[in-house]
Amino acid sequence: MTEVRRAGAGPASLWERDEEVATITRAVDTLCADRSSPGTLLEARGEAGVGKTALLAETRRIAEARGCTVWSARGGETLRSVPFNVVRQLLQPALVSMLPEEAREYLGDWYDIAGPALGIADPGERQADPQGVCDGLVAAVRRLSRREWPLVLLIDDAHWADQETLRWLAALAERLDETSVLVVIARRPGDVSGDSARHLDAATAVGRPLAPLNALTPDATAGLTRATLGAHAEAAFCREVWAVTGGNPYETVELLAKVQDSELQPVEAEAAELRALNRSARGGGLVARLEQLGVDSTRFAWAAAILGGGITVDMVARLATLDRADAARCAELLRGARILSVPEATAGQPGAGELEFVHPLIATAVYNSIPDALRTAMHGIAAQLVADSGLGAAAASRHLLQVYPDDDQEVVAQLREAAREHLAVGAPDAARRCLERALQEPPLPESHARVLFELGCATLLTAPATTIGHLRTALAMPGLDGEQRVDAVFRLSQALLHNDQLEEAVRTVEAEAARNPDPSARLRLQAAQYMWEGIHAGETSSPHRSARLAELAATCTGRDNAERALLILRGFDAMTHGESAEEVVELCDRALVNGRLAPGLGWTDTEWGLELPMMLASSYAYADRLDRAEALFTEALRAYESAGWSGGHLSLAHAYVGLGHRRRGRLREAEQSLRESLRIAERVGRGLPLYWSAICNLIDTLLARGHVEEARTVADQYGFAPPYPSTIVLPDPRPVRGRLLLATGRTEEGVNELEAAEKAAAARGRHNPVVVPWATELARALATEDPGRAARLATDARRQAERFGTDTAIGEALRCAAALETGQRAVRLAAQAVTYLEASPCQYEHAAARVEYGIAARSAAELNRGLALAESCGADGLAARAREALAVMGHAD
Repeated sequence: MTEVRRAGAGPASLWERDEEVATITRAVDTLCADRSSPGTLLEARGEAGVGKTALLAETRRIAEARGCTVWSARGGETLRSVPFNVVRQLLQPALVSMLPEEAREYLGDWYDIAGPALGIADPGERQADPQGVCDGLVAAVRRLSRREWPLVLLIDDAHWADQETLRWLAALAERLDETSVLVVIARRPGDVSGDSARHLDAATAVGRPLAPLNALTPDATAGLTRATLGAHAEAAFCREVWAVTGGNPYETVELLAKVQDSELQPVEAEAAELRALNRSARGGGLVARLEQLGVDSTRFAWAAAILGGGITVDMVARLATLDRADAARCAELLRGARILSVPEATAGQPGAGELEFVHPLIATAVYNSIPDALRTAMHGIAAQLVADSGLGAAAASRHLLQVYPDDDQEVVAQLREAAREHLAVGAPDAARRCLERALQEPPLPESHARVLFELGCATLLTAPATTIGHLRTALAMPGLDGEQRVDAVFRLSQALLHNDQLEEAVRTVEAEAARNPDPSARLRLQAAQYMWEGIHAGETSSPHRSARLAELAATCTGRDNAERALLILRGFDAMTHGESAEEVVELCDRALVNGRLAPGLGWTDTEWGLELPMMLASSYAYADRLDRAEALFTEALRAYESAGWSGGHLSLAHAYVGLGHRRRGRLREAEQSLRESLRIAERVGRGLPLYWSAICNLIDTLLARGHVEEARTVADQYGFAPPYPSTIVLPDPRPVRGRLLLATGRTEEGVNELEAAEKAAAARGRHNPVVVPWATELARALATEDPGRAARLATDARRQAERFGTDTAIGEALRCAAALETGQRAVRLAAQAVTYLEASPCQYEHAAARVEYGIAARSAAELNRGLALAESCGADGLAARAREALAVMGHAD
């Protein structure tokens, strides 16, 4: 006969779970064997009652027997709207057991980012970045896993975990290779949808599924029946147990407990009673059994179901309007009836309750048995009790979400406060739910627009299309006046920008500026208009835009941020148009306060956004003031990392740090920064402007390094091809793609791409030969086929470079001119290029000029100098070219 249970098995629900237990045992042993072992995620999946919880309990027993630290948490069907609920259950106890300074030291820079989400630190004043908080929670596990090794994390009912926890779980799963921890989760198939399903599926896709948890076989059910009731249980009785329960382990255990309570004999003659007993353990039968315990016990169970978690006798007594003694008596009755139980190991878990439901199926049945109107009323009372307990509006909000709208302005105020608390800890979806519910109340007419505005701000980073609708509705209503209306219009334009509706963003601020009578507000709106126009990469430029901007900026002294913004915009416009670099730097300097970004214009300030400081730093970068550009790029990176902004902002910061390295000639460092930028951009979403910044700069850097095939692979993998984004990308992607096509032998396509870059630059008036170097690239490509046109292009490029006036621009134009010449004319031009580029901060271009001069002059000394520079830059292709030329000259190493 087949063995149906493992020898020495503990809980009854572990029957026929040998394979799963063996897999768990191996995973625990692997974790314990090596402190540096990679982490593992195991998934137990099965329908309700098939023994998932028992399997997690067995995991705890195995792990603790081997000296592991084990932390556990459980999702709750009525608690899914509580952000970070499950991850708090897991990590909070360990952190609050430390002294505050110890926890701060342990989490380091992540304390202020992840601490508020875990409930161990007060939130900051700004809206927290959800991705940054998620990364902070992953870092917390990574650090705690080193402190508590070997560490095992158990998550039961993961399908009911809150969305923020599931996002963290997916991120942790991605980093398990560097986190020595065992994670075991139990979940039902289905029962989760939307983003939560996506996050949970992403986590489990990285992990290893245990064998599917199926119902018990008839033989196993018979064995379990005899182990519980005695070996004398008759075969017909055992078969009926299996037929009644379908082999569901939970229902089998509960039915056998009822058999024991009723003193039913396990014989064939009594088997007919099993169905009635089984009905009393579930659904309507459970409710009837609950009612038999009395009105007070029913009210107690209802109140416990409303609370969902943190069930204490005192809180239930207040919610059920019972005195303390009666409540304690009800708790004992419900424990005796196997409806409630005392949770294991609650000591040291803040917020943990004294009681919990024996099984989620019971909790669901009790909750659903509460009459609808009474359930709603009890949620309202629970919200007040939670608020009165000092737990805050966010904790009370899950109850307020269940209350019927009733024109209650106090509820509106509580939900708005809850939204602010949710945003401060990095839970914008929870904030959105609170504000959407506040609008249903509804707010008073004079505050309705402000609630819509707050909702728009809450969804700006996660759902720009939704934000657009909210803000447009708010602006069409009374209630937004003065500075707040200007803020709303600016946020609307930002949302339009993020939704790739840049032309509409420009029209929005332009129209509001035209009708706003306040000069300071109008100036800010005009600055926003010029900002969006300045980053627009469309084919046509608004008539006389640059002249109007120059005229307006000429009146600005930099006395406030609106004037400073206009100075930055004018400097950026002058830089892209190839006007005097000295004037560009002078305009940018005037926009600073004591050499630094003014308060309100910083990288993490939301009034203006990141576009202005990016424009400022880019203007310095292309005007050969790389010292100032790099200082700003590094400041951005530090600001976003310390603030925990690890989404699109951090991706752009890494991209621009990479741009700084690329301009400086540190190609290895540039590639490293740009690959990190692309990694983060992948997480944010493909197709966004920040994605293009990472890819374009990475391909440009790989080409400079001479890694042509790798550049082509990146381009193919990430779709580096038209159509291009509506926002400007630095450097311009068309010349970069044209150079890639030429380097891979697709000459005709490369020439066509460069000619398209010529037309686009002419339409926008962007004549800076460093930002949009189409002319020099096209001249080189046409040198043989059409030398006359190539010469004209080189001459025009030199004229534009001299107009801009930087050593880099002039040196690069001279390099191009030298490449089109032969003999002494080529040598003289190459020597001039070296002179200019030696004074430039761009070392790669200097190295290229040295190598080209050495080849033209047949100078081994110059080639060796160029080779040394190329090697220091990481320009492998250029270094190989120099070595080849030296070998031809007989000077090979």
